[in-house]
Amino acid sequence: MARAANTQLAVVTGASSGIGLELAKQCASNGFDLVIAADDSAIEQAAGDLRKLGAAVETVQADLATLEGVDRLYAALKGRTVDALLANAGHGLGHGFLDQDFADARHVIDTNITGTLYLIQKIGRDMRARNQGRILITGSIAGFMPGSFQAVYNGTKAFIDSFSFALRDELKDTDITVTCLMPGPTDTEFFERADMMDTAVGQGKKDDPAMVAKVGFDAMMKGEGDVVAGWKNKLQTAMATVTPSGMLASQHRKMAEPGSGKN
Repeated sequence: MARAANTQLAVVTGASSGIGLELAKQCASNGFDLVIAADDSAIEQAAGDLRKLGAAVETVQADLATLEGVDRLYAALKGRTVDALLANAGHGLGHGFLDQDFADARHVIDTNITGTLYLIQKIGRDMRARNQGRILITGSIAGFMPGSFQAVYNGTKAFIDSFSFALRDELKDTDITVTCLMPGPTDTEFFERADMMDTAVGQGKKDDPAMVAKVGFDAMMKGEGDVVAGWKNKLQTAMATVTPSGMLASQHRKMAEPGSGKN
């Protein structure tokens, strides 16, 4: 199906479920055609749901923790103009750092940081060449606190949160916007995949991913620099900026230590 002349193209990563799928739905409902990517076969089911919203959707199943996976996604664009990049791919990892398999820890780093930055640089350079585009990066309020029993994940999100602000400043004299969406605990498969279902945060109340995605999409379209989804998360973020790091780490232990979810 040929794209309508007034239809824009969005690339959404980590779009098979959760916040990524909801971001893709926001794009599809607001005039964007889509190229969506994830590392699992559920991306095809997601594409079917998105097509029902009237968007033309192409899928790429690739491991975006690898440069090869990112290259595959970029090649699938076939030189087309990307109007919006929603860099959402990422995952977590629970338990103490010394108890983790390092290959698992590295995959978190490579997904959340290396692959994300590589994709942003490739598509961002194209945006700069025509001086137009929108970039939404999914960070996290976890980036504001040392993550005891989730140390690698929180560290990657601290990096991503910081990186997004720096990139936005580098591009401030262009017509390219950079927005960082910083959700709190959200009702997705994240905690199950991170093996954190026996923790307080894994069992606690979480935000609706559709709400989180709408907040992020709206902020991207307005060109805002950052947005924290949910008033409780806004309060937690504000408190984190004035709380000593050692105390934050201790507070995080209570949420993420294995067994902390037991009554």
